[in-house]
Amino acid sequence: MSDDSFFREVNDELRKEQAKALWDRFGPLAIALAVFIVLATAAFVAYEYWVESRANRSGDAFSQALTLANDGKNDEALAALETLETDGYGAYPLLARMRAATVLAEKGDFDGAVKEFDAVAADGSIPASIRDIARLRAALLLVDHGSYADVSARVEELTADTATLRHAAREALGLAAWKEGKSADALKLFEQISSDDGAPRNARQRATLMSELIRSSGNAS
Repeated sequence: MSDDSFFREVNDELRKEQAKALWDRFGPLAIALAVFIVLATAAFVAYEYWVESRANRSGDAFSQALTLANDGKNDEALAALETLETDGYGAYPLLARMRAATVLAEKGDFDGAVKEFDAVAADGSIPASIRDIARLRAALLLVDHGSYADVSARVEELTADTATLRHAAREALGLAAWKEGKSADALKLFEQISSDDGAPRNARQRATLMSELIRSSGNAS
């Protein structure tokens, strides 16, 4: 046997012994880690399926409730939305609350609708943008079914120059002011809308029309 062959066999035996020692030491840990990875992957896939299933069920339930509301079956729609508020998943309980308030208004229960929108607006767990929308929705109902003070209490802070909903808030407040004979206040609000380049075109058109109406009435001062 040549020296090269001898050393090669010795090296092979040493490597085998080292590999066996490493396996004896870390083999069980490697098996446990592999089992953990398999189980964790299976659990994650199962959780993803569970989440998707719940979201799909909630989405289907919300769609069915909307169909009931669109068909004029308000009581059935409210019952379906109430169930979704309790058992729904993700954003659907909040969507159900908002839609239920709208259904109440469609039924003519304006006090109940405003109460529901106010409840959403007062819920600190809800994103601020949604709470602002709820304030605006309540205010729009109160233009016809409340007072200027009622409308102002909900949207005054939304009329600020930096507020996202300022155009709609100013319009609601302007209409409420005009309804109560506060023509100068109403004109100021409508002019803010019509001169705001960031306002939607249809909102600017309505504001311009209202401004002209107020001026022509002779009550703008």
